[in-house]
Amino acid sequence: MKISLTYTQIFLQASFVLLLFLSQIPPFSLPLFFFLLLIYSIYHFFLKPYPILLLEYSCYKPPNHRKSNFELCNYFVQKNDCFSQKSLDFMRSIYLKSGLGEETYLPPFIFQGYNNAPLHSALLEAKEGMFSAVDSLFSTAKINDPSKDIHIVIVTCGSFSPSPSLSSMLVNHYKMGPTVRTFNLSGMGCGSGILAIDMASHMLRSSGRKIQNVLIVITENISLNWYSGEDRSKLVTNCIFRVGCAAAILTNDPTRRRIAKFELVNSLRTHHGSDDSSYKAAFQEEDEMGVTGVSLTKDLIRVAGLNLRLHLKTLAPRVLPLSQLVLYVKSVVMSVLTQGESKTMVPDFTTAFEHICIHTGGKAVIEQVGKVLKFSESVTEPARMTLHRFGNTSSSLVFYELAYFEAKKRIKKGDRIWMLAFGTGFKVGSLVWKSLKNSDYDRDNVWNDCIHRYPLKSW
Repeated sequence: MKISLTYTQIFLQASFVLLLFLSQIPPFSLPLFFFLLLIYSIYHFFLKPYPILLLEYSCYKPPNHRKSNFELCNYFVQKNDCFSQKSLDFMRSIYLKSGLGEETYLPPFIFQGYNNAPLHSALLEAKEGMFSAVDSLFSTAKINDPSKDIHIVIVTCGSFSPSPSLSSMLVNHYKMGPTVRTFNLSGMGCGSGILAIDMASHMLRSSGRKIQNVLIVITENISLNWYSGEDRSKLVTNCIFRVGCAAAILTNDPTRRRIAKFELVNSLRTHHGSDDSSYKAAFQEEDEMGVTGVSLTKDLIRVAGLNLRLHLKTLAPRVLPLSQLVLYVKSVVMSVLTQGESKTMVPDFTTAFEHICIHTGGKAVIEQVGKVLKFSESVTEPARMTLHRFGNTSSSLVFYELAYFEAKKRIKKGDRIWMLAFGTGFKVGSLVWKSLKNSDYDRDNVWNDCIHRYPLKSW
């Protein structure tokens, strides 16, 4: 009775305001007003695309026998005859300064006795990660019949593109229907997880009000990216990249809103590949001996900082509160008037978001993002702890950070979450989510067995 009375009061108040408004309109304007009202109603109730919802997501945690620590990594590179003593010492130094802990995960070939991975080991790594993440996802999201419930499949894997494709592998394994649309993204680096979500959201919006569910699988393949040469810029990847995979379901079904976790409210991707230094900051090529690897140049950190600033110029007006925008514009004007003596301020992005998932590319990358955005250690905590526990899992890393927030039960209904990631090329991507519910216990959260140990007192 109390709820009914409240709704009645709201209706009467709204009716009174509308009548008061109509009484002020000249009689000849009333037809135009009702025509515009009709157009708006048709758009709002019949044409406006449905919101994009993240129904559920899942992160892959490999079995315990795939855990790696410094001792295991040191043993593997020592028994591998490809490396000189200088390269061994260099990799040890990078590992010890990387911020990685003693429980990250290595690919199958290292435990199978190979010095370099054969194709079947790379396929095993891909299948283990994808099938485990998707199995967990389907169970949690209650997807009982993928052939009916999944309409689009998007798989992103930066540097592994077998034939048949990884998306075909999923269609075959889960016996999806013949009308399912599949897409394979490659060569897009660590930012491709965010880019895949952005792509899926545009596909859903372009479908109007046709209800569709998109399965997005975000993975990378460490096996065939192992570098066995002597180029130091390529040896870094051996030290920081680890096994990881994430899967998510995006939907535009408004009836699923009450069970969905997040709503996508904004997305942005910027490409800076026209600049040569940005284009070559992370680059796959052969060394002098013909051994292929990915070079992470010394210019990478500078490029990341520069392109992040350019990305933020586009993102800021979309997400920042008016008070921050006014202060920012004022600082720009003062900088122009004083010919650069007055520095342009960095907007406080913590006023726009309750939680921030920073690209976990490495210790130096996290520190650079924190420096550019003037973030405190409490803001970079999830990125630092994710790097320590899981290493650089490439394109899936921001979802491991999101799982960290959820395991800590920090996310409340209505909170805004910013995901930020970089990719080769050079690309920067952002996703802005709104939480639709409070964080609760999730039996499949990858942090469940260790979250009590984090955050670490020292890193």
